[in-house]
Amino acid sequence: MSRLSRLLQPRHIAVFGGAWAENVITQLQKSGFAGHIWPVHPKKDLIAGLPVFRSVADLPEAPDASFVGVNRHLTPQIVGALSQAGAGGVVCFASGFAETAADDAALVTSDDVTGTSLQDDLLMQAGTMPVLGPNCYGFVNYLDNVAIWPDEHGGALCDRGVAIITQSSNMAITLSMAKRGLPIAVLVTAGNQAQLDSCDIADALLDDDRITAIGLHSEGIADLTKLEAVAGKARAKKIPIIMLKIGVSDEARAATMSHTASLAGSDESASALTRRLGIGRVAGLGSFSEALKLAHFQGALPDHKIASLSCSGGEASLMADACAKTELSFAPLQPSQKDKLADVLGPLVHLSNPLDYHTYIWGDDEKMRDVYAAMLEGEQSLTMLILDPPRSDRCDDRPWQPARDGLIAAVAKTGKPAALLSTLPETLSEDFIAPLIEAGITPLMGLEDGLAAIQALADIGSIWQKQAALPLWHLPYYDDSTKDNLVLINEDECKAMMSDAGITVPKRTLADDEAGLCEASASITFPLVLKGLGFAHKTEAGAVRLNITSQDELISAASEMAGAKGFLVEEMVTGTVAELLVGIVTDPAHGPLLTIAAGGIYTEILNDKVNISLPARRGEIEQALQGLRIWPILEGYRGKPGCSVPALLDLSEALIALYHQHQGSLVEMEINPVLCTTDKAIAVDGLFRQITIAS
Repeated sequence: MSRLSRLLQPRHIAVFGGAWAENVITQLQKSGFAGHIWPVHPKKDLIAGLPVFRSVADLPEAPDASFVGVNRHLTPQIVGALSQAGAGGVVCFASGFAETAADDAALVTSDDVTGTSLQDDLLMQAGTMPVLGPNCYGFVNYLDNVAIWPDEHGGALCDRGVAIITQSSNMAITLSMAKRGLPIAVLVTAGNQAQLDSCDIADALLDDDRITAIGLHSEGIADLTKLEAVAGKARAKKIPIIMLKIGVSDEARAATMSHTASLAGSDESASALTRRLGIGRVAGLGSFSEALKLAHFQGALPDHKIASLSCSGGEASLMADACAKTELSFAPLQPSQKDKLADVLGPLVHLSNPLDYHTYIWGDDEKMRDVYAAMLEGEQSLTMLILDPPRSDRCDDRPWQPARDGLIAAVAKTGKPAALLSTLPETLSEDFIAPLIEAGITPLMGLEDGLAAIQALADIGSIWQKQAALPLWHLPYYDDSTKDNLVLINEDECKAMMSDAGITVPKRTLADDEAGLCEASASITFPLVLKGLGFAHKTEAGAVRLNITSQDELISAASEMAGAKGFLVEEMVTGTVAELLVGIVTDPAHGPLLTIAAGGIYTEILNDKVNISLPARRGEIEQALQGLRIWPILEGYRGKPGCSVPALLDLSEALIALYHQHQGSLVEMEINPVLCTTDKAIAVDGLFRQITIAS
């Protein structure tokens, strides 16, 4: 049993404070909490009709859980007394702690106490006793009739359901109030995450067999090690995790010198990390709710194949267009399905997926069931019936009920997973979807949110079916305190490092003046490439000249490169099939990220890229490569020769090994372009940035 179990499933609850404490007691009474509630206040005699205790010392015994709803200066003192008494855990409601660090000057008291120092004191006073917050509402446990919560909430008691963990109390209220049929089992707010972060809470809740899915709303990932462990535990227990990730890492934005850094922004690295860990990532509260709902009813989906049917060609087209923006695909109809559909629908209905089955069978319970059942028998992971019943307050929705009931009957007949999907979220009422929920069929509300939910669960299932990812590298990533110490390594040194790592580079030599250039031209066969050193982006600075065919042309080109700190003379690579960018950047929030993209001067214009959280296996890199739009060129297009993909994979693996060898001190590495020929992958330009990390 985790140390959080006593807090989340208490028998005795102490409530400290005045008006907010009374609100908590009211919510506990409304929830049907069967244990003892002990109000604590130094002056009041009754709160919400219950006798009041004066202090922690006066309580009958150490409470399992406590709500501390007093001002920020008294909070650490009470938390310390509870810890000394052996209490199970505490919810710290007050704000004005570390979240006010940017405004501490305005909050400093006569004792020079800041929010940050108060939070430090709070943690010291708590010791090992679990603390939620500060600056949070607490939690509602709908499984065990517990609501340590000072406000309204819209959930209902349940036997099993999803757990939602969020830093935002207001977002928690919003999610609980939604009329979407989402069975919320536990709702927890983490506030400042001073002691317990979202991963700690998720880890504890994963031990409860009544939890069907975990929803994480995170404003930042405090500890990648914890997230990795929680994701592994969830995968082992087949409990999907859905993350609503907001916020962008300031540290990641510091690394903007290379093209790689601009292609691999913090949002990209967050997506790569969650994809690696088998966590479904969504962008808004609507898709968050729908993904959790689908996770509850269906769990992870094995692949991205879907089927859709509706009685309107417009809806079928709408579905097809919407899916084109996702990674979902429509499973082709099998011959046996077409035969069954044709028997029911006749010759006037074109049989396809998505299917417009028209209204010929509308209201015929048996035929609607048979059509739905035939569609369900395909190879897809999920079948969707699109249905938008009329509003029941002004219209009669009973003619639409046979369509709903036909889906229920078809699922019962085939045992295949299905969802009812409305194009607009507000067209499905709680009364209309109640029979679906009873039958274990997911009511998905809103086309875009519904498809995003399916995408997230298909992403999770696809990852779960693969070999587990390699353990994350826990390197000493740089942060705000060190990012200004980044040093640009000159290209010649970069190429020396790459060559030592086994990466093919052009033959080259350095030159400082005209004599050096003449000597260089004698040692390397024309045509040549001349590069001026000392520029982060040499092309933009006019410090690159290609295809030089004579010594005079070489000297003339050097004279035009004003500001160059020396020159690099290289052999000219010929026979290029494609140009790529291969780079690694360190995101302090999400770890190292490998980026492979269309390279050369068109990198950011084409924006054709894949990002892979490191470390990665060779097969993962090759699969990612196949996701590039220029992949047909790499493998050979219209009879033209392709490049050596093994050589490109060798180069990528060597760059990763070089990064790891330097233990995170190389925070930015870019090869652009990598010239890919039929038998080689040659690094013709390199930009590395390094930082000295104290041991």
